[in-house]
Amino acid sequence: MKANVTEHGALIPKRMLKGVKEVEIKKEDNAVIVLQVDKNDPIFQLGRNPVDCDVSDAAENFDKYLYRKPL
Repeated sequence: MKANVTEHGALIPKRMLKGVKEVEIKKEDNAVIVLQVDKNDPIFQLGRNPVDCDVSDAAENFDKYLYRKPL
């Protein structure tokens, strides 16, 4: 598919975005990439239910607590 680029940009037909609520648009070298944003990605759930503990440096040294490795 080809699309003309106007002063406002280029139009992506709605039929190509059926069921898509949000996209990420990025430019890499000579390509413009349109990616569907998945709202169910587990990374977006991080920090929603934090654990309360007696550690004051968990955010800075999370590897130490996750993997029990010395810093």
